[in-house]
Amino acid sequence: MKLTVVGCSGSFPSTDSACSSYLVEAEGYRAVIDLGNGALGALQNYCGLYEVDAVLLSHLHADHCIDLCAYWVARNYRLEGCPDPVPVYGPHGTPGRLARAYDMPEDPGMKEVFDFHTLTEGTFDLGPLRVTAIPVNHPVEAYAFRVEHDGRSFVYSGDTGVCPELVELAQDTDLFLCEAAYTHGREQFEAVHLNGRQAGEHAAAAGARRLVLTHIPPWTDAACNLRDAAAVYDGPVEVARPGAVYDL
Repeated sequence: MKLTVVGCSGSFPSTDSACSSYLVEAEGYRAVIDLGNGALGALQNYCGLYEVDAVLLSHLHADHCIDLCAYWVARNYRLEGCPDPVPVYGPHGTPGRLARAYDMPEDPGMKEVFDFHTLTEGTFDLGPLRVTAIPVNHPVEAYAFRVEHDGRSFVYSGDTGVCPELVELAQDTDLFLCEAAYTHGREQFEAVHLNGRQAGEHAAAAGARRLVLTHIPPWTDAACNLRDAAAVYDGPVEVARPGAVYDL
């Protein structure tokens, strides 16, 4: 597998990064995980607009899904005609959420452009990829994903607070792409996001081989979160950056 960071800014785009979006490639198959604010533009640096084979949405907050509206435009009004519907896997209510965001009737909404599938806890195949989805600890229905191919794996936390189930999902994974939106000792909100120290603790408990911190908002000091994670996790740890590529 090849994992490319398309966008990794948390909550809103930064000056140098779109919001959450990650491109996964294996055997010529391309899946996009999340498509937040600004991500569709950035995606075109790594993949053609009509080369995407599937889209996975971890949850329906705008910084993870709203560029599906722009992607609908790019596909629906393509001069050569709309391509075949691309599968979109998202939480319950995804078609209606996107239709309302674009101010269109919910039926048919975007269903003629996207082939919507409702996520539930469990494992399913996307082309050559094996995907396991589990609910995580966030104020709305939200999922983390474990993606496996040819004996290798990575886990994407999506957005979550402290979550023992995420530790179980990430057991022995080759790469743990874990959110670290908060700063240890600063934010006190529960069941929303992890801080850098908590991300490190989750990675250590899971025995993850590598930790990449993501979803860090522009107002959060990424260097501080990196230090906090490294204080409790002994493996290699870094902060996600747009354009970073991980070969797994």
